[in-house]
Order: sequence, then C-alpha cells, then structure tokens
Amino acid sequence: MKNKSDKPLSTKGDSAPTPPVPAKTGYSDVARVAVQETAARVQEMHQAIAGKSFDVLTRIPIVSGPAALAKAVHDAISGGVYAAIHHGSASVLGAASMIERNLPAGDNEGAPNRTVSSVRSALNAAFGDHFAGTNNVLAIAMGIYVDGREVPLSSETLLAAFPGGGKRLCLLMHGLAFDEHCWDSGDEPDKTGFAPQLERDFGYTTLYLRYNTGLPIDDNGTRLAILLEQLLATWPEPVEELLLIGHSMGGLIGRNACEQAAAAGLVWPQLASMLICLGSPHLGSPWERLGHATNTALQLSEITAPLGRIAAARSQGIKDLRHGPEADDATPHDIAFRFLGSTMTDDIDHPLAEWFGDGLVTLGSSTSHPITGDAKSIRLGGIGHMALLTEPRVYTQISQWLEELDHG
Repeated sequence: MKNKSDKPLSTKGDSAPTPPVPAKTGYSDVARVAVQETAARVQEMHQAIAGKSFDVLTRIPIVSGPAALAKAVHDAISGGVYAAIHHGSASVLGAASMIERNLPAGDNEGAPNRTVSSVRSALNAAFGDHFAGTNNVLAIAMGIYVDGREVPLSSETLLAAFPGGGKRLCLLMHGLAFDEHCWDSGDEPDKTGFAPQLERDFGYTTLYLRYNTGLPIDDNGTRLAILLEQLLATWPEPVEELLLIGHSMGGLIGRNACEQAAAAGLVWPQLASMLICLGSPHLGSPWERLGHATNTALQLSEITAPLGRIAAARSQGIKDLRHGPEADDATPHDIAFRFLGSTMTDDIDHPLAEWFGDGLVTLGSSTSHPITGDAKSIRLGGIGHMALLTEPRVYTQISQWLEELDHG
C-alpha cells in the first residue's frame, strides 16, 4: 500500500504556475449526465435487441422486404425519441446548472444540513473521482469538520473550533459513503458516541475527518498524511499523542497514510500511538469482488454490455476495495496496530461466522494483520458492520487497548 505517485510527498505547495480552474459544476450537471448516460445505455440495449430480431427477419425471403422497411421506420422513430431525451435533458438541466453556479457563495459547499451531507457523501462514494476530476462542487474536500463545516487549519480557527483542546488528539475516520455523522449514537438511549467517552475516560480531544471516499485509497492516504502534518504544525499547543480510529475504508486510509508519512519522513507518525481499524477489509471486500465478476459477465453479451458499462462507472475508491491494500510488514515509528472484526452471529466460531462476517466484511479480512511488531486483532460476535461505530462492547475493547498504552 505504497504511494504510487512519482511525485514526492510534500506539505508545501508547488511553485509552478497553477493551470486555469474550470468552472465548477454541481447537482444539475450530475443529473444531466446521469439522465443522458442512462438513456444512452438503454438505447444501446434497445438497438442490440431490436437488431438481432430484425436480423433474423431480414434473412427470411418472404418477409425480408417488409422487415427492412420496418427496421428503417423503427430506427428513425427510436432515434428521434432518444435524441429528444438527450437534448431535452441538456436544455432543462443545463439551465438549472447555470442558476446553480450563480447562487451566492456557501449555498452549495459546507452546508451543515445533515441530510444534504449524507446524500453528498453517498454520491462521492459512487462518483467521487469523477467529481474531483471535473471540479464539481459535490466533490468533498478532505478536512476536519465541526458541525458540518470544514475547519481551516490555522491556530486561530482551530482554537475557536476546539476551545478546550488538549495535547492528546484522536482522529475518527468514517468509511465508504458516509461522513463524520456516522459516529453519532443518534437517539439510541443505550449507546453513547465514542468521542465523549474518549474525552471523559482518556482526555482525548476528538476530531472528525471527512473525505471523498470515491478517490483511490492511495490518493486519500496521501491527502491524510499531509493533512495530519499540517494539523500538528498548526494545533494551538504542542501535541504529545495522536490516536487514529478508522471504520471500514477509514482504517485502510489510516494504514496507507501511516506508511506514506513514515516513508516521507514526516513528523506526525512519531507522535501516533495507535491505529485502530474497525471492520476494515484488509484482504478486500467480497461484495466488490462479486461486483467485478458480475461486471465482467455482463460484458460477455452484446445485449448486456451497456449494463456492464454502467456498473464499470463506479468510483476507483470502490474498485480499490476488491483486493484491499498491499501487504506491508513494516510498522512505522512503532505505531501500535489494532484490528477489530465482528460477525452477525453471536458465536464467532459458528460455521457461517467467517463467511458472513459483519454483513459486509468477512472476519478474516477485518482481522488479518501482515504487519509485524505491535499488532493485535480480536473478533466479536453479534455485531453488524455499522453497529461497530456505536456498540458498547467495541468501546470496551478500545478502552482495553488504550489502557495498555503508557499515558503517563
């Protein structure tokens, strides 16, 4: 899971001239592209099915003439219908896009509305790499978020956002298609979010990371490594300890960032005490492997190939989950690695426990640790993938691991 970029990891901006930034796009542009691409794929399937039918009819001597005429009429009508859909959506949604781009600053970005944030995170999971590449306002910028808004990394803004911040920090990293709100316990009276418990029991100042889960894992690892270096450099007081906790993809991003930062000689890995991965697919996700196999099967037929092209449009972040990160046995700067996996069956030794896992990640994938050094794993029963974020037994295990550290 090394940084595959030829460019050295750096926390400083480039001195080279910055190319012109294209005009930002937004929700209307996404809707327009979705309608047009879906219509194009439907048209391809329509033509493939109709083509095979007319091909058979035109080979029959008695009906070949009428069939050819019917095919010409069919093609003209269907072509007109699909052209109308294409151009009609372009006109209507193009106008909406123009209005959207001229909204006052702040209406599209950083909105604290939780529903909007959740929808945006889901869209980024599916198409986040495309959003980032087309300068779409829906592309999520990696950052520390408080109350739904990104906190600029300066001593003044961090002090204002975390007035009681201390010297020991904990960063919570969400998984695919989610944002920082997933760590909240919600209205469940028997559960408390991890953040207040970590502050109460261990004195951590807890920070929430939000990032574009559709980007490649290596890309997000690079961004996180740089962000943490900038965070520690601008934190209002000297940081003594950094704890990282990642759920699902968040754990993979954390591992990648540790490796890249250590290789680049950054400072923060020397202060990182532990990385805890909750339900992270270190050996890959069986669901993405199934998706890849299904996509490959769809491409085998001329009729189903358009569906395969739709499936292939999913983000690189999702595709990276097929195999998981590359094995790396290096433990940079003596960071302790902890892997927690769960199964939906109460009995972790149940014959189906390994196969089902937590519903999304198998036990083997979530508890594998090719890392040598201070690396441990544990399996818990009766917990689904998303329940790992608030389950009391998970926090109890996190507490036990943290108690092993020397907090002075």
